[in-house]
Amino acid sequence: MTSGNDLVKNSSLYREFQAEREEILRHKWIESEKAGRDIGFEHALTDWILKHRSKWRRSRHQPHPGTS
Repeated sequence: MTSGNDLVKNSSLYREFQAEREEILRHKWIESEKAGRDIGFEHALTDWILKHRSKWRRSRHQPHPGTS
């Protein structure tokens, strides 16, 4: 039997959220390294949304070459 928790974790919305979170954390690490200090999650989140989110989303939803 599948629990409600499993349904959430297997949903495409949850997977998309997790992928976006990973990108934000990667951005936080890169920008913190550049700044020489931890810039914090909220700053990284805002910066990533303003600079990268729309392009990242477009790239995730485009068909990859060689696939149908």
